Amino acid sequence: MSNQQLLEDFYAAFARRDGKTMAEAYAPAATFDDPAFPGLANGEPGAMWEMLTERSKDLTVELVECSADETSGTAHWIASYTFGEPGRRVVNDVRSRFRFEDGAIVEQHDEFDFRRWAGQALGLPGKLLGGLLQGSVQKKARAGLDAFVASR
Repeated sequence: MSNQQLLEDFYAAFARRDGKTMAEAYAPAATFDDPAFPGLANGEPGAMWEMLTERSKDLTVELVECSADETSGTAHWIASYTFGEPGRRVVNDVRSRFRFEDGAIVEQHDEFDFRRWAGQALGLPGKLLGGLLQGSVQKKARAGLDAFVASR
């Protein structure tokens, strides 16, 4: 399978909320980084997608574009979902960069406007404090992932 097809299948699985298939696209020692989940490695990227797809009941994902060659790739995708309590609607516009080895993802780096995300997800505090809340969001995300992994 080409890396282009790997990315297309990865995002099709995401759109189906199939975190298990997404997890299978990663090499065992793969790394992942984004503004909410920095520094994931060694099975954590796949576990993160499994957790997020299991918890989100109304997630939709649109793959706007993607491209890949033998060693690297990019994707532009938009996720829409309800976040937390009291259930705020979030539309997150994400750009991803990938590195591949032996038909698997070995590195993924996602970028999105954290301040914009925080305004949608956290309401007025997120709009006012934006990036100042990033560390708190990262700690909560990490704790949630750790609990999810421990429960499996």
